[in-house]
Amino acid sequence: MAEQVSNQLDENLVNFLQGERIVTLASIDAENGSPNILCISWVLATDSTTLRLAIDGRSKLLLNIAKDDRVTVTVLGLGTATAVTGRAKKYVDKLEGCALNMAGVEIKVEAVRDVMFYGGKLTNELVFDKTYDKALAEKYDAEIYSALRK
Repeated sequence: MAEQVSNQLDENLVNFLQGERIVTLASIDAENGSPNILCISWVLATDSTTLRLAIDGRSKLLLNIAKDDRVTVTVLGLGTATAVTGRAKKYVDKLEGCALNMAGVEIKVEAVRDVMFYGGKLTNELVFDKTYDKALAEKYDAEIYSALRK
């Protein structure tokens, strides 16, 4: 069983989650109760107790959290794997000022656990590349992060 570290994000994790990071988001499938996992890059820690995410307005995740709001975000970075559990809700149907149809989801942090295996340490940050138009990607990123910070 993972050790409970805290009921809030520490300062390093808040700072780490200020720009695009690859995280996984686990929710409970509304139809069959199984785990449902998504990879997400538009995530922002607004403070030590709140995460905000931009999610496609058609995503099944929105149905899942409407039925059962329990979620876990797994962050791979800062040398370790961190599981952040909490309660999620859609706080806006469409993020203001965004060309994409993105809903805003807010997670209230309940527990933060280090879930890295014993003796393990991450030595590299995850890196990804966007495979579509770079200028358009930068535009979307700016719009989404501006909206998540409101």
